[in-house]
This record gives sequence, C-alpha cells and structure tokens, in this order.
Amino acid sequence: MGTYNLHPEVPIHSSEIPAVGAEEIVGRLKSALEALPSSERTILAIECYPGCDVQEIHDSLIAPLHPALVLYADDWSQPSSTVQERIRDCIITDDRVFGVMSHYTINQFFEPEQVEAARKQIAAAQGLVVIYGVGTCVLSEPDLLVYASITRWEIQLRYRQGMANWKTNNADEDPLRKFKRGYFFEWRMADRIKRSLEGRIDFLIDATKQGDLCMISGAAWRDAIAQVASQPFRLVPYFDTSVWGGHWMQEHFGLDPDAPNFGWAFDGVPEENSVGLDFGGTCVEIPAQDIVSFAPEVLLGEKVHARFGCDFPIRFDYLDTMGGGNLSLQVHPRAAYIQDRFGMAYTQDESYYILDATDHSCVYCGLKNGVSKASFVSALRKAQEDGDLDAEQYVNRIPVKKHDHVLIPAGTIHCGGADTVILEISATPYIFTFKLWDWGRLGLDGKPRPINIDRGEPNIVESHDTDYVLGHLVDRIDDPHEDASGEEGVVRERTGLDPNHEFIDTERYWFKDTATLETAGGVNMLNLIEGDTALVESPDGSFDPLEVHYGETFIVPASCGTYRIRNLGDPTQDIAVIQAYVRD
Repeated sequence: MGTYNLHPEVPIHSSEIPAVGAEEIVGRLKSALEALPSSERTILAIECYPGCDVQEIHDSLIAPLHPALVLYADDWSQPSSTVQERIRDCIITDDRVFGVMSHYTINQFFEPEQVEAARKQIAAAQGLVVIYGVGTCVLSEPDLLVYASITRWEIQLRYRQGMANWKTNNADEDPLRKFKRGYFFEWRMADRIKRSLEGRIDFLIDATKQGDLCMISGAAWRDAIAQVASQPFRLVPYFDTSVWGGHWMQEHFGLDPDAPNFGWAFDGVPEENSVGLDFGGTCVEIPAQDIVSFAPEVLLGEKVHARFGCDFPIRFDYLDTMGGGNLSLQVHPRAAYIQDRFGMAYTQDESYYILDATDHSCVYCGLKNGVSKASFVSALRKAQEDGDLDAEQYVNRIPVKKHDHVLIPAGTIHCGGADTVILEISATPYIFTFKLWDWGRLGLDGKPRPINIDRGEPNIVESHDTDYVLGHLVDRIDDPHEDASGEEGVVRERTGLDPNHEFIDTERYWFKDTATLETAGGVNMLNLIEGDTALVESPDGSFDPLEVHYGETFIVPASCGTYRIRNLGDPTQDIAVIQAYVRD
C-alpha cells in the first residue's frame, strides 16, 4: 500500500538557493545591505509574525550585523495594559474558547508621540539601524524589509510550552485562552500587516523551526506562491491527541506508535496548515494561508473569491475514535447567530464521511421524533449537575458503514461515535462548536472541557429529528445513486451536501483506470478514500502531476480546469475519490 506522506513538499522551479542557518542568513543580509545605495543611514526592518522567537532573531541575526541602533517595535507600541483594555471587545468574553473577530490594524496600537520619538532616534543615528518585532513599518520606511514567518500549528505548540501572546504576560495561562487571543485578534491583525507588505518584502525567513532558520528572497517566495496556486498540491498535515482519540491513524499513517492516541488529523485546513516548498532539496515551510491571500483568484476562482474573499471555504480533517470514545455531543451555530455574536460571515455546516468502520460504528445525529428542544436542554442542564445523561433517549444513534456519508447542517445535534474513522468535510469556521455533553470526561489538561449549553440552546433546530435526518441527511453506500459520469469506466455519485442549507457539494468517483474531473471555475478539495496510489495530472501537461496515497487530502486550484486522476495501484480494483467544491 502507498505510504501516507507526512511531509509533502511542492517542488519549486527556481534557481533560488535558500540561506540555511543563521550564518548564511547573516551573510546574505550583509550582501544585500552592501548593495544598497550609499547612505549615512540604512534601515533594516525584520517584521515578525506574532509567535516568532524574537530573542532568537535578535541574537542570531541582528547582533552579528553590529548595528548602530536597534529598536524593538514592542518597546514603542502601547503598554500591555492599554492593549488589553482596547481589545476587550473581541477577547474578553465569558468562556475560554470564543471571542469576536477583530478588525484592528497595527497602527492602532502605536501612539503618535511614541512613533515620533522612535523616528527621531532613527534620524539621529548613523550607520545601520535595525527595527524588529511586530509593527516595524509603523516606525519607519525601511531600506530593506525582511519578513519572519511561522506556521500556526507551531504557534499553538509554543503556547502549550509556555510562550506568551503578543503584548501580554500570560505564559502560564490556559492554552485555550492563548489560542483564543491569537485566533480572534493577533492573527487577524498580523495577516493584515503581511498583506500590506507583500509586494515590498525583500526576504522571507521561515522561523517555524527554532534553531533552524532559513531564508529566501521575497521574489522567490512570491513566485513559489504563484506556482503552488496553479497546480494540485497537498498541505503539510499535523496530528493531535484527544480525550476520545483512537489508533487507526497510528496504524495507517505511520504515526508514533507510543503516543497515547491521535484523535485529530488536520490535512486540509489552509488557515492552520502549511505548505512545504522544495527549493532544490531545501524545504521552506510557509503558512498555506499565504497561497490563499496572495493568489486568491488563481486558487479559488473568481466566483469563489468574490463570495469568500481570502477565506478558503472548504475544510477536510480526520476524527479517529478507533479504540477510543464518542466525541462530545455538540451543535454548530446557525448563520444569523455566528454573524451576530462572532462577526463571522458564514457558519460551519459539515458532514461526516465514514472512511472506516466496525460493526459498532455509529453517528449521533438529530433529536429523536417527539423530543422537544426544551426537554433535551433541561436534561443537559441536569446532567451538568449530577453527571448523568442517557443521550440515546434524546438523540438518534445511527449505525454507519464504510463510505456512508452523514450530512450535518448547522443547528443539528451530532457527534461521532466510538470505533469510527470520520473524514470531516465542512465549511471553514471550525472552532465554533458548542459542546453540550461530554460524557462526564475531563480534558487532557485534567480540567472539564468547555460546555456551552447557553450558546447551544438557541441554535438547536428541533425539526431536525429522526424523520428529517433519515430522509435528508444520511447517504448510505448501499443506497442507489445516479451515475452522472458519462465517462466509460467511471461512476460519479453525488453524496451531498444538503441543498437546503449548505454551500459545499460533494461527489464520489469510482474507477479502475482514469477519471476526468473539472474544477468548473472553483477550487476543489479531494481525498483518496479507496485505493493505494493515484496520480493527479493535466491532460495537456499544463501543470506538474501530483502523486497521492490512500487517505491523503489534496487541493486542485480553480485555474487547473480539467484534470485527470490515474490509478497507479492494482488495475483490477476500483479506487475512489471524494470531491468537494462550492456550489454555484
């Protein structure tokens, strides 16, 4: 069987040779500074995404340059107390998880007097001036601009290890609250900084691996983004443990067999995942969001970009409970609620594609016929006090088999059951899950996981009951499906999603040799759900082919148009892909 690739990289056609390690980076920066027009004062700015190790950048890159003046941007921005008070509207809420999407820009956190004072110091200096940190370009227009980038998964790992958020002393705070501050405030602001600087960046530093910095030119970074956005590619996946986690991915994806479990796999979430860029054998890792932000129409297509801006609207991830437990019983907010309370443009409609199952596999979905929302909520509140809830008295337990597909519009009570492997296909706002019952468990940190009955109650759709779920939301592999292919040897089946609620559609292709697919002007996200190895290729050679293996998620940009998937495994056995796209 083909091996799941844990570290996919996109080969970049470029003559660029990355500078690897501090010594090479410093040497290249010195050369670039020497090539600038002669001046009594040269300004180098190193703009840092929040989460970068600024001490490492100072000690390993700035100090060896022996600058005449060094300014740390944080020292010139507002004090932490002022920042904290200012952002109360987006992060000071009544729980550990949810905030409100902020629209702050970096200049709002610098007082004019402080900016003027910094500029006077710079104007009085002679020789090399280095400004580093978050918001460098508020203080000056640099002669050379370097951007230090980091992936969001690495930021989350650093939160867990004790790293504080930007402009606050919260090293010992709950990692969920750190993530909340990053997600709702810091990352939104930092993305705006990066977008404002994109065309001016002279060098980009990959600061994801501490002690292993590497750097490419801004031109090479921009060219690589354009190349990735024009061909099929994979994201760099990451995996995490969970209180309900299982062991299927350890066996099938070659993960650490000694780990307690792996409940989560994120291999199709551009906001979180990264892209590995292979420059002649050296990997430069960048946030996948760079591709979305700086090549949106090529990647997403004009219509999808017009509708979602620089949001990648589709998300694939894994939920593995093989040998584990049930997920929490939960509900996602309806559109009006998420817009009103959190400032989100759309909500998390989703579906569970059953990638593997046992005789005991199930999905909980929808209230049972005759169960009122009021009685269910009353039972949930009582369970929070006495720790006991007979969930199956209120919620449908639906047995599932491999390749069944359960649709879950926002407002539908649901959770995955034990001994099930789920490929979750959903809209992107993935943290907006209101847990209603967690089977009496504690989180991995030993604390009760956040329960949000007050938020969940107004979002529960009472009419999504047994009859509705079985009549509209459960697509069985054994159900008759219309073949919409028209291509010999290919079966094309529509498996969802619910046309009354969701903007994502999904189709499944079965074939032994090749299948021809169309992006139809919008980005596609796919997964090889059956079979060993396949090749995603252009019929006319207009883009580089991509080899994919069982269980791997991959993206086909809108610009690819017509593409072909070829079975590289056993030619006598059917392979299958699930394709997701934004419905017109």
